[in-house]
Amino acid sequence: MPWKNQSGGPWGGGGGPRGPWGQGPQSGGPTPPNLEDLIRKGQDRLKSVLPGSGNFGGRGTALVILALVVVWMLSGFYRVEPDEQGVVLRFGKFVQLTQPGLNYHLPYPIETAFTPNVTRVKRVDIGMRLIEDPRRGTALRDVPEESLMLTGDENIVDVDVSVFWVINNAANYLFNVQYPEGTIKAVAESAMREVIGRNQIQPILTGARQNIELAVHDLMQKTLDEYGAGVTITQVQMQKVDPPSQVIDSFRDVQAARADAERSQNEAQAYANRVVPEARGRAAQVIQAAEAYREQTVAEARGQAARYLSVFEEYRKAPEVTRRRLYLETMERVFGSIDKIIIDPNTGQRGGGVVPYLPLGELERRPATPRATPPAGSTR
Repeated sequence: MPWKNQSGGPWGGGGGPRGPWGQGPQSGGPTPPNLEDLIRKGQDRLKSVLPGSGNFGGRGTALVILALVVVWMLSGFYRVEPDEQGVVLRFGKFVQLTQPGLNYHLPYPIETAFTPNVTRVKRVDIGMRLIEDPRRGTALRDVPEESLMLTGDENIVDVDVSVFWVINNAANYLFNVQYPEGTIKAVAESAMREVIGRNQIQPILTGARQNIELAVHDLMQKTLDEYGAGVTITQVQMQKVDPPSQVIDSFRDVQAARADAERSQNEAQAYANRVVPEARGRAAQVIQAAEAYREQTVAEARGQAARYLSVFEEYRKAPEVTRRRLYLETMERVFGSIDKIIIDPNTGQRGGGVVPYLPLGELERRPATPRATPPAGSTR
């Protein structure tokens, strides 16, 4: 709508041409609006839309202004959910943190409030991306420029890592770091590369995953605390740890050979654990038998020596009787198991000889010898 400027200005100001602030000669620019004109125009528009606008006067204007002020003041109420934390800014400067519940801040533009979620666990992936496919579902895409890392023994390993974190201070999270999620991702990749660079490839691929995860977690938390990022790292999880795809087949062959070697060593150790105790048991048995034989031999030798000494004592007392006794005992021991008859010649002479006899008992005990068959054609 064209301005009805009959007094020389777009705001209807009279009194001839004026300057930009309503005083002095006009310098070619529009004059600023008049507050009374604006209020009057607002009243006119409000009268046109409200019923009974003909009786609308200064009282109606005051009610409208009061209603607007009340609405403006009520706009400062806001609710903080249980999983959120309120952050209040006054003219863009941080003022305070508010707890869950109904809170109030001065209406905009004096104060504003943010309510970020501080309990939801967020995730950052290094070396991989989760892609939502409507037909195939969730797909995993590898990002080699992030996952390939150099180990301490100058090998390359392909590592995929997931970092889980939550906000512990909403004000620091919103204002100390410009891009919090990007910063957390950069810190995670840097910490992982540093820890991988301090370890060799074999422990990384086998049993050192938990130690590496703890080391990355501590290093990330320390770095983010120095930044004042206002986040807590809850978990670092290594999703995949493999050699590069170009050499993974050869690496698997090496791993299989190492597994075979370890299995052979375990079998050899089991055999040694079985054989060595058996050998030690046999050795102990032989040693015990030898000790028993030694004790027996020594005891017999001592017994014989004691017997000899006792016999010697008896011999000293009665040499002839002892000699005769020894002779008879010796002959008894030597000929006791022989089926012979010993005749003393002196006894035979005194007794007038010995009458021979047939050993019928011995003949009965002996088996009969087979009778020889005469050859054919022979005659007796």
